[in-house]
Amino acid sequence: EVQLVESGGGLVQAGGSLTLSCAASGLIFDDYTIGWFRQAPGKEREAVSCISNKDGRTYYADSVKGRFTISSDNAKNTVYLQMNSLKSEDTAVYYCAADPDSDWTYDDWGQGTQVTVSS
Repeated sequence: EVQLVESGGGLVQAGGSLTLSCAASGLIFDDYTIGWFRQAPGKEREAVSCISNKDGRTYYADSVKGRFTISSDNAKNTVYLQMNSLKSEDTAVYYCAADPDSDWTYDDWGQGTQVTVSS
């Protein structure tokens, strides 16, 4: 059974930084793409960033390019999302998810972690 556990969310002032962690278990980590998604109240869920553990390719939404950095520690089965220069519009519940085929089919999801950016 695939399990994903997010941590690192919290309350931060605008312009501040947070690092989210996604610890994965029950899968062959090196074969998966791990993605970060977020959902703000009243809005649809959106993809933020993802990383392929097969070849290291990354994706960033335009809204976070230059501010967020995704990385993967294969020894720890953990993916990180370093978020800098946070804005109030980054406020959302952040989820990580696992894609076994690198085709944007995310079958397994974590429970989410709240990020609140105060202005």
